[in-house]
Order: sequence, then C-alpha cells, then structure tokens
Amino acid sequence: MTEPRWTPYAVVVAIVLLAALPWLTASNYMIGIAISGLIFLTAAASLNLVYGYAGQLSFAQLGFWGVGGYCAAIAVVDLSQSFWVGVALAGLVNLLLSIVIGIVITRTTRHAFVVVTLTFALLAGLIARDWVGVTRGPLGIPGLPAPHLMGFAFDTSARFYYIALVFSLLALAFLYALKTSRIGLILKAVKQNDPLVESQGIAPGPYKLAAFVIASVITGMAGGIYAFNLKLIDPSFLDFYYMQTFLIIVIIGGAGSFWAVVLAGAAMVVLPEALRFSNELRMVIYGAVLVAVMMFMPRGVAGWLEDRRIAALRKALR
Repeated sequence: MTEPRWTPYAVVVAIVLLAALPWLTASNYMIGIAISGLIFLTAAASLNLVYGYAGQLSFAQLGFWGVGGYCAAIAVVDLSQSFWVGVALAGLVNLLLSIVIGIVITRTTRHAFVVVTLTFALLAGLIARDWVGVTRGPLGIPGLPAPHLMGFAFDTSARFYYIALVFSLLALAFLYALKTSRIGLILKAVKQNDPLVESQGIAPGPYKLAAFVIASVITGMAGGIYAFNLKLIDPSFLDFYYMQTFLIIVIIGGAGSFWAVVLAGAAMVVLPEALRFSNELRMVIYGAVLVAVMMFMPRGVAGWLEDRRIAALRKALR
C-alpha cells in the first residue's frame, strides 16, 4: 500500500506532540497510559515483523517479553548494575536465546512454528513461577529502583515517559528502515510464496531467522523497560493478556502494514479510556468494536483501505 505524501509531516507532528505530552498534562495517570501505549506499540510492531512480514505467528514474543523483564530486574537488583546495563542485558540474552530457538523452528512448518513458540511462552511462565531461587517465584521482584543517568533520576512518570518515548521512536525507526530494505522485501515475498522465493536462488531460512531474532531483541528490551515502569516484576508479567494485546494491535491494524499497526496501537490505548464514561458497558463496547472490526475488516484496517482503493480504481477503469 502506497504511503500518502503527507506521511512525513504527520510523523513530525506526532513526534512533537508526544515530546510535549508531559507539559500538556499534569496527570500521572494519563502519562502512565502513554508509557504503556508506547511500549505495547513497540512490542506489537516487532511482532508485526515476524507475523505480518515473515508470515509466522510467534507466541514466543510473550516469553521474550518476560525474559527481558526478569533479566533487567535481576541485573539491577542482584548484580548491582544500572538500569541501562539491565536493559542491554535483556536484549543480549534474548539475542542469544532467539538464535538458538530460531535456528530450529524457522526450519519447521508454520503449524509447528506456532506450537513450539507457544510451548516456549508457557515454559517461560512456569520458570518465572517455580524457579524461586532466581525469580523469587510468585512474590516476584518488587521495589525496582528508578533509572539514573549522569546524576539525573527518572523518578517520576513524566521523566520515565521520555525513556519509553526515545526507545519507542528508535525501535520504530529501525523497523521502518528494515521494512523498506532488502530484508523486508524478501520477507514479504516469503510470506506470499515461499517456494517461488527459493526458485529464485534465495534461501528463506536466514531471513526468517533474522526477523525472529530482531523482533525478540526489541520485545525483550521493551519488557525490561516496562518492568521498571511497573517498579516490580512477577509471574503475572507473562500473562497472556500481553500477548493478546500485541496480537490484537497487529490484527486490527493489518498484518504487514507498518503505519496501520502504529495507528492501531494508539487507538487500542485511547479507546478504553474514551469509554470510561460508562464503566458498566466499557468492556462490552470495547469488545463489540474489536469483534466488528475483525468481522468487517478481516485483513485489518490497512487491508480494508487497500480493498477500497482497488475497488475505486476498477470502477474508474470501467
């Protein structure tokens, strides 16, 4: 789908507004919602790389999300490292882990891929709950300290917001560049017709592995940052609520569409808050909207818009 000419201007305006958000509202609640939205959106965008571009539905992202959170927390609390080292360690551990797992599962069928990644996510949850000596079990690791940088403490929601914002912008910029690169184009081709790509002398395996590893590293670092936003981490960090949120954002936006997924992530954050006028019907309305979108836009918003564009072109050519 061709991007509108005004896309760069819209991106600049959005970045300016996001940067000014803590100055536009004094509500810690609203800033907290924005932090969650940025981190969830980034994790969803990384899932879109695996599912939307490579065509592989990976539940392993939930496991990497949890591994990243625990690695960052353990690095700071048990190893006396800084927050920044903790987040970097979260990315490094997920890098190594995803390479080991990815080498095996990217050679399997898509159905086996789903089963193995789901198993990994469930296993990560069991380890978080039962490996008490490291993860503290059901009690988790509470009281995660505020990040510091050159004597400056990110000890308020407004300050921590900028950590989430910078990370999100850098990750999204990287994913966008990847989308338009040779890797992104080959991944799209692999999703559409794997055998055809092989017939052109291109081995899909390394590209699938690259997508899986990159998505896992970004998700793990996002998990590490989010754990410090919550100031604690426990087995509920690996609840399927998170995977469900990431996946819904991708499906609603349209798997394989970068900007539609970004906008869907923003909408998924704003919509529940916009429905607060009716606490009794809030989740009912929210669920109805999601069901309606999935029924009438099975390929997501991006797919629906593309269908409308093609229909308009066909009508014009008659």
